[in-house]
Amino acid sequence: MPSLKTLRLRIKSVKNTRQITKTMKMVAAAKVRRARSAVENARPYSELLANMLSDITASASGSAPLLLTGRATIRTVRLVLCGSDRGLCGGLNTQLMKMAHVWIESQVALGRTVQVVAVGRKIRDALKSFQSDLLVASHTDMGRHVEFSHAQTIAAQSCEAFELGDCDAVFIMRSRMVSMLTQTPEVSQLIPFEKPAGTTTASMDYEPSEDTVLAHLLPLNLNMQVFSALLETQASEQAARMAAMDSATRNAGEMIKKLSVQYNRSRQAAITKELIEIISGAEAV
Repeated sequence: MPSLKTLRLRIKSVKNTRQITKTMKMVAAAKVRRARSAVENARPYSELLANMLSDITASASGSAPLLLTGRATIRTVRLVLCGSDRGLCGGLNTQLMKMAHVWIESQVALGRTVQVVAVGRKIRDALKSFQSDLLVASHTDMGRHVEFSHAQTIAAQSCEAFELGDCDAVFIMRSRMVSMLTQTPEVSQLIPFEKPAGTTTASMDYEPSEDTVLAHLLPLNLNMQVFSALLETQASEQAARMAAMDSATRNAGEMIKKLSVQYNRSRQAAITKELIEIISGAEAV
């Protein structure tokens, strides 16, 4: 049985840990509100831009940009996998990696070569450990806040690889924030442009021509889709961290209770033993 001193040190250590996790939970709660607000502000613009492109593609001529038409045969696909730079966010990165493995296997089964661009240190490290041959680029240490310039860098890299023929299609995988307690990994196609499901086509006239408008809007849409994915992942990370730290705080509280009971019992047993020794000594005299 541990000594009283050992139990006191353990209780003190767990209390310090509980204070840390409680503070981290409060910080994550403040950050997730800002991150969720940023996601909600970006969604309408992103959806409207995608719907506008859907309308234009219906009347685009045969000279439409390659970003829209794509290539007839897809031999190499690139996956932009968005995760977090920091840990202590529950199973966020683990869920992303599990879904990525399934997606990669499905692409390989189709006879395609897979390339992965890691966004986030945790994703990069996981890929280096298990599938380093798939990793072609990584983006880490993007700071505390997602900037549009980060999305532009990632989108430009993917667009350049597509135009040079290094890959024939680009997909992006992120963790979508369904609620404060639920974050779901999902994958969508970036290049070539994929018409959103459920959209309706309106009859519209454009100046200048549809092809000119497409040449301007397609790269803009690409930047916006990547930016939205980064915002979603950041919000999911903070929500997952808040939930993980809340669970850790409650577990620490339960451990403190158990250790306190054990400490009190040990202390009581030690006192009882000393009393018995004193009484036994007195009777012997």
